[in-house]
Amino acid sequence: MIELATACTWAADRKNGVLITIRKDGRPQSSDITYVVDGTDFLISVTASRAKTKNIMRDPRVVLHLTEAASYSYLSFDGTVDLSAPTSAPDDATADQLVAYYRSVAGEHDDWDEYRAAMVAEGRLLVRFTPAKVVGQIN
Repeated sequence: MIELATACTWAADRKNGVLITIRKDGRPQSSDITYVVDGTDFLISVTASRAKTKNIMRDPRVVLHLTEAASYSYLSFDGTVDLSAPTSAPDDATADQLVAYYRSVAGEHDDWDEYRAAMVAEGRLLVRFTPAKVVGQIN
């Protein structure tokens, strides 16, 4: 049995995974995503218009699956999500959170004003995924 804290520490050294949400008809829908670990939560940037976001709004239960093929390691986190408000202005709270998210993923941006305007134009928001349990193996 893998402890959640150990799994989150392993996940923090990575950035990419697959977010699995539940479609209206009950079938799973998977999306490749980039994430940031925040304690034992995961932050994921999404747009309001995407299927995964609509699925989450309907049913907040998700799985975040991470894999590292070279070591035959994988983790599947099972939990629920909360959504921030979509970015509606370059200086709103969500835009500020997306700047922090970007810095964690990629470092500094060449033009923060351009980035913030793009977040508004795309209708970006943040998913906060809180895992309840994890299964898998770390090798």
